[in-house]
Amino acid sequence: MPAKPSVRRTARRLACAGAVTLTLLGAGLPAAADGGGQPGPDRFHRQRVTWSACEAGTPADLQCGKVTVPLDYAHPDAGTLDLALARYRATGPPRGSVLLNFGGPGAAGVSELATGGKRFMDLTNGYDVVSFDPRGVGRSSPVSCGLATDDANARAVGAVGDLRDPRVAHERLAAWRQLAAACVKHSGPVLAHMGTVDAARDLDVIRQALGDDKLNYLGFSYGTRLGAVYAARFPGKVGRMALDGVDTLTESAAEQGLVAVEGQQTALDGFLDWCVQDPGCPFGDDRRAAGDQVVRLVRSLDENPVPNGSGARLTGQDLVRALGRGLYGKRLWPSLERVIASLVQDGDTRGVTAFSSGGVTLPARRGDGSAGTAGIPPDNLPAALMAVNCADDPDRPGAEQLTRELGRLGTAYEQASPVFGRARLNELLMCHGRPRGTDFVRDRVRNVDTARMLLVGTRGDPATPYRWTVETARRLGPSAVVLDNRADGHTGYLSSRCVHRKVNDFLLYGSLPAGGSSCGKDPEPPGSG
Repeated sequence: MPAKPSVRRTARRLACAGAVTLTLLGAGLPAAADGGGQPGPDRFHRQRVTWSACEAGTPADLQCGKVTVPLDYAHPDAGTLDLALARYRATGPPRGSVLLNFGGPGAAGVSELATGGKRFMDLTNGYDVVSFDPRGVGRSSPVSCGLATDDANARAVGAVGDLRDPRVAHERLAAWRQLAAACVKHSGPVLAHMGTVDAARDLDVIRQALGDDKLNYLGFSYGTRLGAVYAARFPGKVGRMALDGVDTLTESAAEQGLVAVEGQQTALDGFLDWCVQDPGCPFGDDRRAAGDQVVRLVRSLDENPVPNGSGARLTGQDLVRALGRGLYGKRLWPSLERVIASLVQDGDTRGVTAFSSGGVTLPARRGDGSAGTAGIPPDNLPAALMAVNCADDPDRPGAEQLTRELGRLGTAYEQASPVFGRARLNELLMCHGRPRGTDFVRDRVRNVDTARMLLVGTRGDPATPYRWTVETARRLGPSAVVLDNRADGHTGYLSSRCVHRKVNDFLLYGSLPAGGSSCGKDPEPPGSG
């Protein structure tokens, strides 16, 4: 449902965060290494990656390494960070590397490549396939908000009442301020340098450390924002760049949140249409009744959480997060149906809890920068997501203005989705109490003079709507070519054979699809047959 113009104007004035569903997990510790060696920025551009075997438990053909970058590019002698890298070698003489970013923000590339790298083996026909943990993520000086050591704070942020009530809004604003202070306490100096502009400069250091003249890049979701910022910052260094599930560069957090709510509700409607046709559907066979049951179940669990078997309780917002994750692709729908059925029919919370947490098992870190679990906070993903999105967001309305705007926006969000609306509205407050972010992304990433780039937009994407692909392509200028993926789910490369082939043709051979090209729905994802 498109927002009314008045809502859009209100949304432009209210922006505190990114529109990505949070999973507030546990605790951990910070780290930012001290600098050493030669002073000044030149030393970072003379590095070469030393590759070695990764920790036991990772694929035998995966290699790990690291690069060192300044903590603060404005003061390169003030300290450094080590960024963890991993790669699969090219199967023949390599023409260089292709660098992958899996999104988030906050996704750890080393663990993603370790667990899912086989899906990218086609690219080893011409490239070393490389990924990395961005600053503040995974093994790269991970940030944390210490949530497991402050359960009251975690509950205050996670519990979502009606933010149109000024009393509830002020309570939630206080909780977000408290969380912002906790993030500073637990994250160390890297927290102040987590924005995408810094990460783009890291990409250029990585490119040079890999020995590549140009950056060849495949970015998903948030990774498309990172790629676009790199293109604006280093236009002459762009090689073959493919962006899949394209993020917005212009919309405020409130606008993004409303679009996300609409997309998630559309995906939920599709899931329920499918579910009621199956005898095992926990919501029965009446489609209208099924939608009402989901809303009642969420509200009931918020009012009366149930034990989850691990000393905590499952809330309605945990179920909302589980739904959000399960709706990312149709391949997840049967599993989502089963875990909700177990909850509704048997009181078994384990499946919904697993969907809600979305946790990843990370390999252990060694002193040489190789992969490992040691020192990675359980809440690193949501802590990094908040840090990056807030660092990229220049808007900081005061508490009174926020409270007034929430009263107006609340109705639009709940009308867009009675299931997801309240949680998304709450996330608009996540930057409250944090420093103002940069205006670089919103104001300066436009009309890039680069080599041609391929942008993939999926029509039924619940997280990055197709219109963002079109808008971002128009903003980037003639360099951007759009591939229209007429399918469902978030991103297309791993779910569509057609998209997979066209992206590979571009990255490996430089063959771009013609303007206006599209892909239809696939009966099976790439690699399934």
